[in-house]
Amino acid sequence: MALLKDEDRQYLENLFQENLKDKVKIILFSDKSAGSKLVVPGRVECPYCQQTREILEELTSISNLLELEIHDFLADEIIAKKYNVDKIPAILFEKNNEVLNVRYFGLPSGYEFSSLIEDIMDISRGETQLSPETKKVLATVDKPVHIQVFVTPTCPYCPKAVRLAHQFAMENKFITADMVESIEFPHLAEKYGVTAVPKTIINDKVEIEGAVPENVFLEYLKSALKS
Repeated sequence: MALLKDEDRQYLENLFQENLKDKVKIILFSDKSAGSKLVVPGRVECPYCQQTREILEELTSISNLLELEIHDFLADEIIAKKYNVDKIPAILFEKNNEVLNVRYFGLPSGYEFSSLIEDIMDISRGETQLSPETKKVLATVDKPVHIQVFVTPTCPYCPKAVRLAHQFAMENKFITADMVESIEFPHLAEKYGVTAVPKTIINDKVEIEGAVPENVFLEYLKSALKS
């Protein structure tokens, strides 16, 4: 059964026709037995893997500039480790044979579906909506930065935080930005004390509560680099 309504599919088709420039490969790490009633020994429990796969299959069928590549988290363990994927479902993006450090851990549903769509368009166009000043500062980052943005599907403020983090990662290869769905990964939410979303963690040191403007987000990143 289709997850996208006909009018939504038509809207996305028009949006992609206007905004997609270069081909984008979406890489999904999942449990290929997701949705099966069989109990498979050694399998990772992933209740949202099947739905994530179905959403991405529908999405990539809308445009010939989108491609979906699916990996089994356990069977393709070497590839998962290569891309530092340690939990599923995980969504990554590849363009021109290069995998970006823009990642989703968890089902991109609810408000986060819009983040996914906007990320795809940015990656395809090869440009972000960040200010020239922000881009200039990000170009100077020369050591690893890991940004984790904790979200829930019903949070209307979360996409702003996710999009900023992902655009930062698009601007500099040293920056890795993850959307982490709090409900799907409660152990991480507990570890980082996530009681409200969005909550952003930079390099396990700096915390940002709520959605903040671009310039403020940048100051937090600069603070994390100094600490």
